[in-house]
Amino acid sequence: MNNLTELRDALREFTAARDWRQYHSPKNLAMAMIVEAAELVEQFQWMTPEQSMALTPEQHAAVRDEVADTLIYLVELADVLDIDLIAAARDKMAKNAIKYPAPEILDK
Repeated sequence: MNNLTELRDALREFTAARDWRQYHSPKNLAMAMIVEAAELVEQFQWMTPEQSMALTPEQHAAVRDEVADTLIYLVELADVLDIDLIAAARDKMAKNAIKYPAPEILDK
């Protein structure tokens, strides 16, 4: 899979094969995503910022799995609600650019 559309389609097939779509309401998917995000945060609990930047291979693998779980639920939530994630992110970045303008660099 090389893009979000291919990932979404693969997830549709995966959930359909298991008859899980019946459980994939926006509420359930949002809750599942938060659980996975909490499991991601747990991987870094009590680490210093420096330690979080220098993960062991085992820690990196665990973080990778939790990032994947979080992404999977986000993609499924967007699919159920018919949200184009790329367009939504682009639009939000434009809003943030207005809300948080970059400081002007002054010539000295």
